[in-house]
Amino acid sequence: MNLFSISQLSQFSGIKPHTIRIWEQRYNALKPNRSEGNTRYYENSQLRRLLNIVSLTESGYRVSQLGSMTDEKLFELVKEAHQKTIHEQSEYFIAQLIAAGMNYDEIYFESLYGQCIIDLGMKNTYINVIYPMMERIGMMWTSDSIRPVHEHFISNIVRQKILKSIDALPQVEPSSSNWMLFLPENEYHEIGLLFAHYLIRLSGKKVIYLGANVPIQSVIPAISEISPENLLLFFVHYDLPENVQEYLDNLSSVYLGKNIYIAGNRKLLDQIESRKKIQFLQSVESLEQVLIR
Repeated sequence: MNLFSISQLSQFSGIKPHTIRIWEQRYNALKPNRSEGNTRYYENSQLRRLLNIVSLTESGYRVSQLGSMTDEKLFELVKEAHQKTIHEQSEYFIAQLIAAGMNYDEIYFESLYGQCIIDLGMKNTYINVIYPMMERIGMMWTSDSIRPVHEHFISNIVRQKILKSIDALPQVEPSSSNWMLFLPENEYHEIGLLFAHYLIRLSGKKVIYLGANVPIQSVIPAISEISPENLLLFFVHYDLPENVQEYLDNLSSVYLGKNIYIAGNRKLLDQIESRKKIQFLQSVESLEQVLIR
């Protein structure tokens, strides 16, 4: 356990020692311990509490409000403020990326994408920017406010970027567990599957990536030859639930591995009956939980 003096708290937080003392006395913001010589000292939890209070004052809260709050409540507010900041940044990036795509401005698009990765990280870029951007583009297409060629242009740049991120990952051990990823026949939107590829590789596992529009007649012999421990496939466009159910039943009848994970169109997949081996991944976090087991 680290112990800190009030001068060290001042260095870490940017708040003067005199101000920290006032916050303690007036608002009970911190509760320092005392040495035998009556010198203040602070534990890790007190430093973390001070940093959270400082962060929240920058978001508009008053110290008089924050001082009486529990550490748990402060952390909850910091998390909410962080999500709000991400949302505001995301809206900017979504609008600018769509504008760049509609003008076929690849240089500006790549610059924005790179800045997005720096500001938000790869995971938040996908969850808060790329995924909602592609949904918005889909709605624009249905309302005839964007042409299909713009969607293809944007999708292909994003696809290239995710592939580049995958290529930059270290090689996995040959003995690592393996996943087979593919899109069924007539499914072409592979950005979600590519991001899953990135996350699985990032976790140190092997990926056999078959790509989009793969007929089941091609999947079955590949399963036989490779014996993957897990399958992951996306259903993006809407199909009749009975067709998807039949497809999954046929797939599970020939698959001898551990699990078949499905993701994509929630409205469709919510109508699929649960079967042995088949699990529906409802979010990025769902996949991450599977990967750390």
